[in-house]
Amino acid sequence: MRAALSVGFPPVARADARLLILGSLPGPESLRVSQYYAYRFNRFWWIMGEIAGASPDLPYPERLERLMDRGIALWDTCHAAERPGALDQRIVHSTVVPNDFVGFFDAHPAVRAIFCNGQKSAQLYRRLVLPALPQPLAAIPPTCLPSTSPAHAGMPASEKLKIWRASLSPHVK
Repeated sequence: MRAALSVGFPPVARADARLLILGSLPGPESLRVSQYYAYRFNRFWWIMGEIAGASPDLPYPERLERLMDRGIALWDTCHAAERPGALDQRIVHSTVVPNDFVGFFDAHPAVRAIFCNGQKSAQLYRRLVLPALPQPLAAIPPTCLPSTSPAHAGMPASEKLKIWRASLSPHVK
């Protein structure tokens, strides 16, 4: 039996966004509550709290505002895909529908840096999105950062934070 198609969220971004953080596709908990990175063991909001003041203790709308105030856009590489369960490795590649990045970049022309939250997002972006982007958009290289997912437990959260901070800080207001 095939898994249901999961459909992601619209981007969280203002027109003046300078950097884009991409996940792969929202997991079951995120879809259930309609919030990016809603699974309580995911370290994304803890890291964003340290870098951009978007602490998980804040109400979700305020976290999003804090990101946007600092020039950060948030989205996913996939618009939709089959994924039985929450793990990125379970995404069925033949079902992936990428998001409309040409439209996104047209609406957000100041984006000059792309950061992928984990290997799967980076892999899908390089394979499905980059080949379809016109220049100079295709010239913006995606940087793969360590996944904030608890499934990527081989690296301590403090080390993930250090890498994320060093990568994002030059681009954050």
